[in-house]
Amino acid sequence: MAIGFFGLALFLFLTFDFDQGSPSSASASSSPPSQNVEVTYGTVLKLMHEKTKFRLHSHDVPYGSGSGQQSVTGFPNVDDSNSYWIVRPTSDTSAKQGNTIPNGAIIRLQHMKTRKWLHSHLHASPISGNLEVSCFGGESESDTGDYWRLIIEGSEKTWKQDQRIRLQHVDTGGYLHSHNKKYSRIAGGQQEVCSVREKRADNVWLAAEGVYLPINEST
Repeated sequence: MAIGFFGLALFLFLTFDFDQGSPSSASASSSPPSQNVEVTYGTVLKLMHEKTKFRLHSHDVPYGSGSGQQSVTGFPNVDDSNSYWIVRPTSDTSAKQGNTIPNGAIIRLQHMKTRKWLHSHLHASPISGNLEVSCFGGESESDTGDYWRLIIEGSEKTWKQDQRIRLQHVDTGGYLHSHNKKYSRIAGGQQEVCSVREKRADNVWLAAEGVYLPINEST
């Protein structure tokens, strides 16, 4: 696990290009779950589904129905590189790398390996028929279907690693959701990730493993 964290930190320093800042002047820290550290823009993390402990996951496999876009699932194992996401602001804000993320902020999650954005729309999800969640676009292609509102459960004003959160899709109003309904074929053993318009116990997530960038003190 430590090697994986080191590799992520090296990735950040050598290849990560954030329009509003450079990571060269800050030091990234590897952090296991349950440490009370801030989630800042530029952080690379895994999101853990609170109820099932599966990680939000994607891979270069399209859905066989619905949009046909890159599929998003819940993955049971902790040590899979396809479960890392970069926390990004929307393109129309002045937020910078290292800024803390307040409750209610609109964020984007970029899949680290394929560079596509966590996305949703009105297509039906494959198993439950809820709103489909996919990965879509790329470095120069993003739209409001990639926008998610951060909702912190509790009294904290900024996103921290040990906070229970929900992500509400801006366009559809649905909450990022998972449950124990599993795929049996291409993604055998992985569970469905979708979006539902009601607040439920199954749409709570926590920031887990990752490389957490320090707060940018100059902002």
